[in-house]
Amino acid sequence: MATTPAATAAAPSFRSSRHGGPAHAARRAGTRTAATGAAFGVLASGAFAAIVPTTLDGTSTQADAEEGGTTAATTLAAYSANIPSATKATDGSASGFFSPVSFAQPSAASGALQAAAPAQDADLASMGKAHEIATKIAAEHAKAAAAEKARQAEKARIDAIVAQGGLDGWIAEALDHMGLSQSYASGLKRIILKESNGNPHAINNWDSNAAAGNPSEGLMQVIPSTFAAYVHPDFADRSITDPIANITAGVRYMIDRYGIDTLDAGGRVGSHGGYIGY
Repeated sequence: MATTPAATAAAPSFRSSRHGGPAHAARRAGTRTAATGAAFGVLASGAFAAIVPTTLDGTSTQADAEEGGTTAATTLAAYSANIPSATKATDGSASGFFSPVSFAQPSAASGALQAAAPAQDADLASMGKAHEIATKIAAEHAKAAAAEKARQAEKARIDAIVAQGGLDGWIAEALDHMGLSQSYASGLKRIILKESNGNPHAINNWDSNAAAGNPSEGLMQVIPSTFAAYVHPDFADRSITDPIANITAGVRYMIDRYGIDTLDAGGRVGSHGGYIGY
């Protein structure tokens, strides 16, 4: 229903002497607004901040009406005036006036740069770690490639010796088949030369084994029972006088009974340093 001018004039005022007038009303409004800070505007000047009650649409609050119709606009205007400073100048007069200020917020670009800096440092650190790992992997690959190259070179050398045939070829092939280093070739050759003078068909017909009907035969001069027990399985179907099969039987027996140091030393020696067999 529309309100007539008379009705407006007759409307009772909410202001009373009990409330203490406008000054008391302002204090009450400040107290209310401090308790409901989510709907307020803040005016800051130096160390001074004024809390102004507003609604979301900018109109005055119910507290304004209760205190005599004070609106957000009039309150803002009241607090927009310069405020005398409490600080005195050197001559004793007021040093100046405070002016309402606003709080500056960092720009979006500035915030983005600040946020990006740690990420950039992390990226650089990650790149450095990745480079370190890649370097180690490359070094391992190079090491493996060098080892493979050396292995291929050694294989080619052994193949060449085997292809030439003869005692060195037999020794090289036997050691390679047993998975033993070619560094034992010199000691093994010394043993063979002492035992058979490098003749794969050599037979001992004069020792105790021969007298017992088990003569020693071949490059390593092994008896039949020793050959059968120690020949490499890959050559078990070969004759006792087969050069490679005979070497594997003699070497495997020697390592089992005396240890590989005997092979490396070129057989056992007596107190005067002379060869006494294996």
